Amino acid sequence: MEDEIRKDTSRYEIPLPEESPNRERITGDFDKLNVYNWFYKKPSQPLVKDIVEVKFKNTRKGFYHNVNGLKLNIGDIVAVEGNPGHDIGVVSLVGETIFEQLKCHKIPLNSEFKKVFRKAKPADIEKWREAIALEHETMLESRKIARNLGLDMKIGDVEYQGDKTKAIFYYIADQRVDFRQLIKVLADRFKIRVEMRQIGARQEAGRIGGIGSCGRELCCSTWINNFVSVATVSARYQELSLNPQKLAGQCSKLKCCLNFEIDSYIDARKDLPSTEIVIKTKEGEAVHQKTDVYKRLLWYSIQDSTKNQLVALSPERVKQIIELNQKGIIPDKLQEKDSTAAPKMQNNDYVYGNQSNDIPLPQENQPKAQPQSKFHRNHKNHSRNNNKKGNDGSKNSK
Repeated sequence: MEDEIRKDTSRYEIPLPEESPNRERITGDFDKLNVYNWFYKKPSQPLVKDIVEVKFKNTRKGFYHNVNGLKLNIGDIVAVEGNPGHDIGVVSLVGETIFEQLKCHKIPLNSEFKKVFRKAKPADIEKWREAIALEHETMLESRKIARNLGLDMKIGDVEYQGDKTKAIFYYIADQRVDFRQLIKVLADRFKIRVEMRQIGARQEAGRIGGIGSCGRELCCSTWINNFVSVATVSARYQELSLNPQKLAGQCSKLKCCLNFEIDSYIDARKDLPSTEIVIKTKEGEAVHQKTDVYKRLLWYSIQDSTKNQLVALSPERVKQIIELNQKGIIPDKLQEKDSTAAPKMQNNDYVYGNQSNDIPLPQENQPKAQPQSKFHRNHKNHSRNNNKKGNDGSKNSK
């Protein structure tokens, strides 16, 4: 029975209680919206209110009051108060960390929490297993019903309550949808109470989960709770290519990680000169092309130049040239003679993300060509004589 319970709770990815001293360190192993227990093996204080966090399908979690004083550990399967009836979930967090989570979610401690009834019995788990087995088929059938009713919506997931009396239908819609008729049809078809819950594209990606282009699990399914709007300005600040295919995540929206480092880029750009100013030298007018923010290099190219080169300048040098231009002085070259900035590069040779770290040696220090062996010289002479004979034969035939 224990092995069967483990298989059926695999979708929650939270292990059942085991005799391990590290069991309560984290809420699960690489689970969605995982929480690290910072009070692990620390002296515990008497709890003002015995609150536990219970996890359900995918990213749905809730806080419940342990009114019966049950000894609960992370991974225990419990029956909690539902609306109506009861629901089955897995304990994902206990102890003092709960109060920090309540502050994070802005939930006051004196609010009314739903109750934890008991630890799940074998009969509860058996009914829970039956409800889980119905979810996928119910989702496919509900999609057909919504399509037949002509509703412009997509039902992305279905979650049954543990006692099989109610189901939550998660849907995505661009506009307001009148689904009153849909609720009647679904309730009559599946003989349950129906709750419709609208989610966005980012929430759907978080519920389903997946691997991002960085090779890690999606942030929306592992730790992001609140979604902040992302704009293309973040990509411009970070000098990223405005390619929609690279900037979009699995939800077809701009990646949330574009906002992670934007503050540091804004701080690093504060003392950089304006890139809209065209600087003038006797070589010609130079226009800004790109900026390496953390290396503090600004790349300029000279207009109407046949050399087609990019020149890397330090911010101090650019400010110096701008001040000279404002005074009516035009310097001879972009780079100073004692400049330590990066060397000039050909535009057609500069490929982003494919640069070699090799430094070219001076002409006098380059290795000399090795003399060819006697075998190679004889082989070249032999092939040259064969080519001559072939040409003579073709002429005689003509």
